[in-house]
Amino acid sequence: MNERLKKLRKTLNLTQQEFADKLRISRNNIASYETNKSNMGDSTIALICREFHVNEDWLRNASGEMFVEQTMDEQIAAFVGSIQATASSSFKKNFISMLSRLDESDWKTLEKITAELHDKRG
Repeated sequence: MNERLKKLRKTLNLTQQEFADKLRISRNNIASYETNKSNMGDSTIALICREFHVNEDWLRNASGEMFVEQTMDEQIAAFVGSIQATASSSFKKNFISMLSRLDESDWKTLEKITAELHDKRG
């Protein structure tokens, strides 16, 4: 399981410290799990799976895909949740706040602009 944990962290492009911070555990714990000096408990495994949408069967047994497929609603909820945890002046937070204030005609305009940008890229 130690190799899969390291593979997961690298796939997420996180340092041991960043990974540990997201889980609210120490970097030393992550290092000891990755080097197989200690085993992850069930609660740590559950935390990793919940935080990063990891397939528990993959993490424990190398079976199936690394990540659990999320619905669009789950993806949006996770994104908004991560933004809410950032500093109040972050670009993403300010942008989402601005989007929340759009009226229906603003959304139609935005939809038209994105369609035109998509057509230019295609």
